[in-house]
Amino acid sequence: MKRRRGLNYALMAAAGAVMGLLLLRAPFGSVSLTADFFSNRYVYTYLFVAIAVTFLGLGYVLGRQADKLRRISTTDALTGLCNRRALDLRLRQEWDRAVRYRSALALLLIDIDGLKQVNSALGHRGGDDLLRRAGTAIRVSLRGSDFGARWGGDEFAIVAPGTSREAAERLAQRLLVRLKGSVASPRDAISASIGIAVFDPDKANLRGPDLLMQAADEALYAAKAGGLAQVKVA
Repeated sequence: MKRRRGLNYALMAAAGAVMGLLLLRAPFGSVSLTADFFSNRYVYTYLFVAIAVTFLGLGYVLGRQADKLRRISTTDALTGLCNRRALDLRLRQEWDRAVRYRSALALLLIDIDGLKQVNSALGHRGGDDLLRRAGTAIRVSLRGSDFGARWGGDEFAIVAPGTSREAAERLAQRLLVRLKGSVASPRDAISASIGIAVFDPDKANLRGPDLLMQAADEALYAAKAGGLAQVKVA
């Protein structure tokens, strides 16, 4: 992958250099490059425009490539949701915002029930298909301000800014319904255990995103111990 990226950059640089030479050569192909040539104001203007166009083109292409690489580095390839790296960054940002503006912040950790059994019965391809469908159900359940991610393995997360305990529970219940209805056959229905932790600025009950994550993880553990399709709030 790194070798391919290096080759792409080299090819783009070479293309830009060739473009620049062609732009410079086109109007002056038959003109001698003497001191009088460079003293011409028109020549200076053309040179400036040609160089600017070349570098603007290179900057645009390299910028698009950098944006693509950044998206790849923060996206889970299987589900299309954000990955753990992006989750950690977003959770920290939303925590700082919640503290600054004294607003609620909910974190939902979601564990898909029975993935090991699916892998045993249908193979990892069947398990991957289940995870993709779960990712789709999570994505369509998000509000504009929410953030969904694959936490790792069969675990997902939702960061929900401005969300109270009651609203977070309603979001979790809606997600369970959506997961169950994401397949045509009830026999293939997806269920999940969900643990919720909520930062309440009036109570200052949690002091830091790490403690919020820990509380949600403990709630998830309690939900899994209670059976299938359970929701627990820390």
